[in-house]
Amino acid sequence: MDYHSESLTGIFQALADPTRRAVLGRLGHGPASISDLAKPFDMALPSFMKHIRLLEESGLINTHKQGRIRTCTIERKSFAMVEDWLSTQRALWEGRTDRLEHFVITRDKEQSP
Repeated sequence: MDYHSESLTGIFQALADPTRRAVLGRLGHGPASISDLAKPFDMALPSFMKHIRLLEESGLINTHKQGRIRTCTIERKSFAMVEDWLSTQRALWEGRTDRLEHFVITRDKEQSP
């Protein structure tokens, strides 16, 4: 399964930045305007907008404009895709570590006097 590899690449690139993770954390509590989202960050609005654009391009958020206010909302479907990929990876690695544990225990029993 490719898990929409281009989509996942964009999502993980977006999640790599602490500013973008903080924005997503705030949006987890509900929609917010760009100006409200930008308040806690010590950066110019054009720089902050680059973060918003990257989050939107990655599919993690949606924005819509009403009058002069642009509001952002979180896109839960993208997080479901990441969760699905992580669950698959977790199952794969748990299976590998279980086999390794079984190997070590079996080997230790065979080498015991």
